[in-house]
Amino acid sequence: MLCIEPARLSDADDIHRLVTFWADRGDMLHRPIGEIFEAIRDFKVARLGGEVVGCGSLHIMGSDLAEVRSLAVSESVQGKGVGAGIVAACVDDARAFGLERVFALTYRPGFFEKVGFRLANVMEFPQKVWNECVRCPFFTNCKEVAVVMDLADGADLSVPGAG
Repeated sequence: MLCIEPARLSDADDIHRLVTFWADRGDMLHRPIGEIFEAIRDFKVARLGGEVVGCGSLHIMGSDLAEVRSLAVSESVQGKGVGAGIVAACVDDARAFGLERVFALTYRPGFFEKVGFRLANVMEFPQKVWNECVRCPFFTNCKEVAVVMDLADGADLSVPGAG
């Protein structure tokens, strides 16, 4: 049975492995293991039979905004609601914190649109662009697409079969 729960320190290597797998393919940005340890409290993991098969994190950017980051799902369980479940858990956390919006920068905007996000202009998130993106090696040639969910709209991210 699939279980989505907060990550533990012992999950850092599995999270790093998942992120590195997709980053090596050019589907996301690399995350150093040290950065994963520093942000471990932001991460959710999906376990199937005790094995970590997915991960994602909610990084708070300010009093009203957070970013879904490092969403990665094992190839063996793609299309089975794992990613949607992780995003839903991150959005639940954002609501619990009283945030107004959750965004992501992604190479797969269609996935996020299916789970309730809409396309956005990255400049809607200046704290991301000018604090983090500006340091990225792809800053002048970024191919990621911004997506956002407005939580104040009462958007429902419940996904059938994603739990």
